[in-house]
Amino acid sequence: MSDKVILSQVESMIFVIRGQRVMLDRDLAELYGVETRILNQAVKRNIDRFPEDFMFKLKQEEFSQLALHNESYGGQRYLPFVFTENGVAMLSSVLNSKEAIHINISIMRIFTKLRSFLAMDNSTNEKIDELGKSTHKLFKVVFERLDQVENRVDTYEELVTPKLPANRKKIGFKKDND
Repeated sequence: MSDKVILSQVESMIFVIRGQRVMLDRDLAELYGVETRILNQAVKRNIDRFPEDFMFKLKQEEFSQLALHNESYGGQRYLPFVFTENGVAMLSSVLNSKEAIHINISIMRIFTKLRSFLAMDNSTNEKIDELGKSTHKLFKVVFERLDQVENRVDTYEELVTPKLPANRKKIGFKKDND
């Protein structure tokens, strides 16, 4: 299986559940080329390696929402386990085959890519907020000036030319009166 095929396949298998990007045990088993029950047995034999932030079992309502989005998940007898990014990384120590290691590397690259997209998205949102604030200030000044133009009978040049104090220090060259 080529890396591009694996990458596109894995991207479609990542879901956001409980605010975390996760992968289903069934999808991971398919990628690793083992049965789901074999993957889960290996995990249960090494359960100390999989705390709650690495792996958890879906609740019925979570699974129902997931099943609505993907018809291929119907007909399962048990609620699936899902693995976070750390849990997927830990699977490489439980499933120690060359294929599992190769697949794990591909999955970790995708999680890293998703993390960088999220960071880039947050950065873009911050820049847009800053731009909005500075634009708001600029428009406020423009509209205040326009209001002054409407409400005053002064000439346009008087409004646009800044009022400078009479005793200000002048800048420039002195004229010689020779």
